[in-house]
Amino acid sequence: MTRRIGWLLLALFVLGAIFAPWLAPVGPSDVTNVVMTRFLPPLSYDDYGIFHLFGTDRLGRDVWSRLLYGARVSLVVAALATAVSLAAGIAVGAVAASFKGAVRTGLLGLTDFFLALPRVVMLLLLAALWQPSATLVVLTLGFTGWMPIARLTYAEAMGQLSRQYAEGARALGAGRGRLFARHVLPNVAPPLLAAATLGLGNAITLEAGLSFLGLGVQPPAASWGSLIASGRETVVNAPWVGLVPGVALVIVVIAATMVASGFERRSTEVG
Repeated sequence: MTRRIGWLLLALFVLGAIFAPWLAPVGPSDVTNVVMTRFLPPLSYDDYGIFHLFGTDRLGRDVWSRLLYGARVSLVVAALATAVSLAAGIAVGAVAASFKGAVRTGLLGLTDFFLALPRVVMLLLLAALWQPSATLVVLTLGFTGWMPIARLTYAEAMGQLSRQYAEGARALGAGRGRLFARHVLPNVAPPLLAAATLGLGNAITLEAGLSFLGLGVQPPAASWGSLIASGRETVVNAPWVGLVPGVALVIVVIAATMVASGFERRSTEVG
């Protein structure tokens, strides 16, 4: 039940991002008259007859529209970053589990080294060294989040490789690549999916943090982090500007955690 609720919430946000041009009353940066439309409260109409579900910001831009278009940026960046982390982590973990000696020792040592580095500090350093952009955020989040996936893949793969079906596959002539792709990976998929789903929520939060500090996705593109940052100066007279994207961010992270808990229960049942 929990996993279904999580999937439903995630699906609603994904559909909202996909159909943003049809669901948003105006464009995310459209401004008709700043003086007449700025800081309109939620559930109000402006003088042009446009309904603002979540009100407007200091420039008269519709918060609902910016939320939908911001979801496009935040969810895509987080999904791509999670995919990069998942691919890199599975590759490193699979090679470490398949080979012995110096290869395994070197890969696990490299993984532990990067695990020991504070991820937030690495993110801020990398974002400050290069010109902030969506591509940089994806690569930075992706290549600073593969280490837990690699460790999990290695641990789960080692457990599967010691089972009788793996020994039987080796006896029939299956190579390392075929053994892992055809036999081991399907059996370790549930815990990897759980880790990836948790990583998705973490990536959304980190992307929002970078954008909040001005080191993430740059204007005119709007992400939830930049939307929250735009509302920090109006928290008293117009709290909805920053509150709405903040609540959306929390809901998505909770939904991702609920989906991940479902995958974890499934992996426990399978194990």
